[in-house]
Amino acid sequence: MGRESDFSSVLPMEITTQDTTAPALSTTQQRLRRFRTPVLIAGMAVVLVAARALDGLTSLNAVTGLLIGPALAVAAVFAYKWLARKVEGRENVSEVTRTDRWKNLRRGATIGGLAFTATMLIIGMFGGWEHVGGGSIGGLLITLGIMTSVAVNEEILFRGIIFRILEERAGTVVALVVSSILFGLTHLFNPGATVWGTLAIAIEGGTMVAAAYVLTRSLWLPIGIHFGWNFVQAGFFGTTTSGTEQTDSVFHFQLSGPSLLTGGGFGPEASLVALLICAIPTAIMIRSAARRGEFRRGTLRPARKHA
Repeated sequence: MGRESDFSSVLPMEITTQDTTAPALSTTQQRLRRFRTPVLIAGMAVVLVAARALDGLTSLNAVTGLLIGPALAVAAVFAYKWLARKVEGRENVSEVTRTDRWKNLRRGATIGGLAFTATMLIIGMFGGWEHVGGGSIGGLLITLGIMTSVAVNEEILFRGIIFRILEERAGTVVALVVSSILFGLTHLFNPGATVWGTLAIAIEGGTMVAAAYVLTRSLWLPIGIHFGWNFVQAGFFGTTTSGTEQTDSVFHFQLSGPSLLTGGGFGPEASLVALLICAIPTAIMIRSAARRGEFRRGTLRPARKHA
């Protein structure tokens, strides 16, 4: 995993480029396009709030969890496509096409799941496991449904809209930094949150998945990483997730020790271990994307003139 050649077998080799052609926009679409950022954010925010409101139904039992969670995820994708077509006039919403969809979702889930598993194993090696309790398979399935909805909705909002539009305007580097900070700040007021925890999740949940988007120009790999990390964390290990205690999981790991090791009340995401683990795939994906010429200069930054 430390070498690019090894990691390339996990990451997709096919690159889906953004669609640059679009039919002529109507007067209404031209007006919407002038304010596309707030319109798109507001539209997907409504979808996200609705999904969060319905997430309570997924906790009733495993059947509702498996039905409602994925249904909310599919609805979010269709809503995003509809908004992109109506507001931006994009007939081909290339970041959510079917190309390599399942392949990238599987690879992303593998990366995210293994990254969190490695984090927990290292925490355990240094004495951070205080108690391991039992849970249920039903709880695991409930969490599967919830995290499917969460991963899709959050990635569409933060990478599909905020990062993508920031990158168009300010370039890849600025978009990586700003979108990661924004993602971290949304967790600042969670229970147990600290400035360090906010910074850590900005890199783990912001920069790492944004790098996956830059590499593939698709939302499927970021969604897979986001889902894999959250599902293994909350559904298998049952640790505190972004300050929220988990009850629906196979096991319940209680951690103790220094906050830099365990993440404290915010959970393992705020640990130095998680930050270092996630820095590895992040650096590799950024390096690979740069080598493939996927870093872009925004419209606000004119190209350099060569003598």
